[in-house]
Amino acid sequence: MTAVAPDPEPVLRLATGFMAAEHLFAANELGLFEALADGPADLQTLAARTGLTPRAARISADAMVALGLLLHEKDGYRNSPAAQFYLAGTTPADMRPFLRFWDRISYPAWSGLADALSKGPAEQITELDEESQRIASAGIEAITMGTALALAESDALTGHERLLDVGGGTAFWSMTLVRGRPQLRATVVELPTVAVIARERVAAAGLGERVTVVDADAMTAPLPTGHDAALVANLVHYFSPQENRTLLSRIRAAVPPGAALLLADFWTDPTHTEPLMAALMAGEFAVHLRNGDVYSVDEARAWLDGTGWRFTGHEQLGGPISLVTAEAV
Repeated sequence: MTAVAPDPEPVLRLATGFMAAEHLFAANELGLFEALADGPADLQTLAARTGLTPRAARISADAMVALGLLLHEKDGYRNSPAAQFYLAGTTPADMRPFLRFWDRISYPAWSGLADALSKGPAEQITELDEESQRIASAGIEAITMGTALALAESDALTGHERLLDVGGGTAFWSMTLVRGRPQLRATVVELPTVAVIARERVAAAGLGERVTVVDADAMTAPLPTGHDAALVANLVHYFSPQENRTLLSRIRAAVPPGAALLLADFWTDPTHTEPLMAALMAGEFAVHLRNGDVYSVDEARAWLDGTGWRFTGHEQLGGPISLVTAEAV
């Protein structure tokens, strides 16, 4: 009796995933969602608004309909609720910079995933040129803004007044947190190539008196003192376990007993397979970072126990990013 062959759909769905991603990146780059921000449009109008031929506009729009980001009704094409909220440029929750980052920087690097896993990344994200660094910084900020807002609304910093933001990127985490807490001041420690962007952002936001940016490598330079809380957001996945233990020890030496530690990252379950997005992001870190990886909450707890911290909890912040908290002992 001949065995029935299993359905190949799971393989085909995964193998064609790059097509869906490229359609999305192209629609974002061509301004398809912005062209529908004020309401529906027929094909001719959509083509005129985007500067595309009707054929090209139809190919892009129909792909977005198939993927659930556009709707095609009697009055023409219109944004889905998700596209209108995240991709049309009509709300602060703007994911367009994130898609641009993945299109121009991450996606090309993923074509070398096998080589990155066997030989190491061709180029680290810390080695990008200035223009690419700005695209990367804007993209990372866009995708983690919701997490920063969730942290600002939590009780994690209640009672604290001085925050040490280690590897604070463009300073948007610190700026988001101080806006919601009048008593809070923050010091962002970042590499010079990103620190210059952070200073521009802080100045533009009018927060120069509440957020200070310090040029330094957190792994080698002395960390600023005088803080009663420390934030490490989207940084743990840059480093090996030993490097993370070193970083946690360095932060502990810079803060007094009782200081709070907030570790926001793609923390996983013990198997490193849940949440799914975190498991997939291990590949993102592998193509961009020599020691990049995702880690479990249990691993974080072990690092904390050995570096002068007491684990106090773990909570979801939104999406695949969650928060591990600790207290200096």
